[in-house]
Amino acid sequence: MVLYSASIALSALLLFLVQPIIAKQILPWFGGGAGVWTTCMVFFQTLLLAGYGYAHWLARRLSPRQQWGLHTALLAASLVCLPIIAADRFRPAGGQDAAAAILVLLAATIGPPYFLLASTGPLLQSWLARHWPARSVYRLFALSNAGSLAGLLLFPLLIEPRYGSRAQALGWSAAYAVFALACSSAAWLAWRTTVVPTPGEPNGSFSREAGEGQDEGLGEEPGVRVAVGARAPLAWLGLSALGVVILLGATAHISQNVASVPFLWLVPLILYLLSFVLAFEGRAGHGWYSPGWGIPAALVGAMLMALGLSASRGVLDVSLSVPLYCAGVLFTCLLCHGELAARRPAASDLTRFYLMISLGGALGGIFAGLVAPRVFDSVYEFPLALCGVCVAALLAAWTRPRPDGRRRWVLCTLAAAAVLATAYWDLAFVRFLRSDVILMQRNFYGTLRVREVGEGDQQVRRLIHGVILHGEQPTRAADRMEPGSYYARSSGVGLAIQAAQQRRPAIRLGVIGLGTGTLSAYGRAADTVRFYELDPDVVAIARREFTYLTSTPATVQIALGDARLSLQQELDGGQNQRFDVLAVDAFSSDSIPVHLLTRQAIQMYTRCMADGGIIAVHISNRFLDLKPVLANLAADLGLNARLVDDDPDDESRASRSDWVLIAARRDAFEPAPFAGRVEALSPDPRVGLWTDQFNNLLAIVKSRPAPALRALWSD
Repeated sequence: MVLYSASIALSALLLFLVQPIIAKQILPWFGGGAGVWTTCMVFFQTLLLAGYGYAHWLARRLSPRQQWGLHTALLAASLVCLPIIAADRFRPAGGQDAAAAILVLLAATIGPPYFLLASTGPLLQSWLARHWPARSVYRLFALSNAGSLAGLLLFPLLIEPRYGSRAQALGWSAAYAVFALACSSAAWLAWRTTVVPTPGEPNGSFSREAGEGQDEGLGEEPGVRVAVGARAPLAWLGLSALGVVILLGATAHISQNVASVPFLWLVPLILYLLSFVLAFEGRAGHGWYSPGWGIPAALVGAMLMALGLSASRGVLDVSLSVPLYCAGVLFTCLLCHGELAARRPAASDLTRFYLMISLGGALGGIFAGLVAPRVFDSVYEFPLALCGVCVAALLAAWTRPRPDGRRRWVLCTLAAAAVLATAYWDLAFVRFLRSDVILMQRNFYGTLRVREVGEGDQQVRRLIHGVILHGEQPTRAADRMEPGSYYARSSGVGLAIQAAQQRRPAIRLGVIGLGTGTLSAYGRAADTVRFYELDPDVVAIARREFTYLTSTPATVQIALGDARLSLQQELDGGQNQRFDVLAVDAFSSDSIPVHLLTRQAIQMYTRCMADGGIIAVHISNRFLDLKPVLANLAADLGLNARLVDDDPDDESRASRSDWVLIAARRDAFEPAPFAGRVEALSPDPRVGLWTDQFNNLLAIVKSRPAPALRALWSD
């Protein structure tokens, strides 16, 4: 029993620990967006399904000796994949399908080890059921999820702050080798001590009809097969898929409006796994979930998340949204998994049960991660899933076994009201997204909208990524080439460009993040403006819907792909661009591109600059204060950092903006445009030094729940 338990716990720990390890390795390769984690989750869910399918087939079709032989051979073969370090040959080229590239990379790097780890839980539980027929194998399911929780908690609390990506991969690989030995030993033990020798007939057990809400795994009588109702597998499938769509939808929403970093990926995933533990463990194996409180809690969670989508013009303050969506994930997934636990079959059908759970998870992941971005023009899957939770709660209340009539009607009434309320707030969110829209499309990197607002001479056309403005252009021809919004002449980047143009008759301007191409409006005939853009759809929209790129007299160049990778490739190839100004403005919605704001990134930018050049970093953000981050980086690298806080009057087309200007030379800020406009920045040791291995988002959150609630109420 100890060997089985240890193998299951270790496999679960490694199964979920590898997810942030490998995702963080490849995050900078694909622009650091939320789509990276979503696509990784699709891969993990799909391979989990493959592992469960393999376990189901192995337990049903092969004898114990054959199971040991095949599984041990596969474990040995999987060691060839170690260590799990993504090879440089998988670095993406600009313009390719990012989701497909991520899936191929993951399959080649961690595919076989992850497949075998995924099969361990159901496979060892089936062996245990044959070895000790009287034991409850479902308690090992809770142990597996506890091991998964441990793996997820270890990463942000212990591993990420102390070890670099290479050390993480090597440590995980060593632990996997230990697991392979333990799992092979458990397979040998199952073969040598099995109680039921007949291949394909694992030991059965007595239980009530599946779906009656009892703990069928306890006190089973060996040798009696149980019939599973025809609708039970559909319930397993649907509940599992719904939980995954909720998880991915909430995670993407949080990441899009804060940052795509492992910490914000892992908190919802931890709560998702905790809901499994609470549903399958506790109260002598019956689980802590009860429909009496679980259904109302899930309904409240779904309604509040839907309200959060539509509140405050689609952008709920981060101090409210993160706890709201995390709590919502816990309670809505607890409903899904609690109802799963109530419908679990006897041990004789456990591999099929796990197979259907994993199939549902894979289908939910594929829908949210691959299908929805290609079918929907915005993020409709999350609002739909919230309505789905309320419908599932209604069905759960209506089909409760041995119902108390009054309680059932109360729960059904609450669920029906929640369906209507959630649908109302979801529709309000959709109406907000579609307001004044002339174009809306979605891809791996997010949702892009082109809107026209205002009337007559004041009308402007805007590009919006998520809910954040990424540039605008007046529709009146006379004003079209005048830069506005965050890029006005009074902004930090505007001052830097004007100062460079005063010094030199021809400048090279680099821009990380194309947007509408507004900064090309500064270009003179002798100037060169080089944009670095990750999203090919942004390039197409900037060329088709806006005229900055085609009307500027400057030479315009566009490098497609992640800016940091592109700049490094240019340096390695002897093509140093030697920019006079390099503008860093690659935000996606309110999400910050962390990998573009680390010590290694700033150090690389300095190598791309001409003598006296200025790096201009756009840090306007409603939720995060990035000034101390840039101040610490500049101080550590011996650079000079200045803040330009531009707060124009209401008559101007300029938007309020914050830019941090970084230069190697102090006299770079002496030209006339900077007079009285720049403010020195001082380092803040409380924030720490951001590197590729470390970044502390909590230290720079500038919003607080109480003021955010007051502001929301005043709206």
